[in-house]
Amino acid sequence: MPHTEPRSPQLNSRPSGQQDRLSVDPEALFVYGSLQFPEVLFALIDRVPDHEPAAAKGWRVATLPERVYPGLIPADDTALGHLLTGLTPDEWRVLDAFEDPVYELVRIDLVDGRHGWTYACATATDVGPDDWSAEAFEAEHLPAYVERCAAWRRRHEANQQAS
Repeated sequence: MPHTEPRSPQLNSRPSGQQDRLSVDPEALFVYGSLQFPEVLFALIDRVPDHEPAAAKGWRVATLPERVYPGLIPADDTALGHLLTGLTPDEWRVLDAFEDPVYELVRIDLVDGRHGWTYACATATDVGPDDWSAEAFEAEHLPAYVERCAAWRRRHEANQQAS
């Protein structure tokens, strides 16, 4: 069974609803899926923020049905990713608007004692049974996903200007 489908039926259309809090109190963002890739970050915010490898014990990076990007769920596992720091309030707002409504923004502890915010699945029923593979995503989906991110950003910016 393939772990992802070639296209998502819906690409990150609604914000997760955390924009006000993030614009006031931005902290580090733990990323474990597509936001680990510099190409994706550059397509969304025109830069790659400071980042370093990080891990979160008690979490699993799982496939999401009919999506190429993953979800983070509580589990007896350790999620690997990166901790992004130095995001501006505007960048937080863009990333929040970009994220799929399947996510909620939660604060998590990392294995090295630091903490950060992350977009975790609101319910475990939204995830598939398999672990998500960054290597498979990069090999099979990254170029098309980056193009979709750039197209999303153009639409988002046009909507922001119209508001």
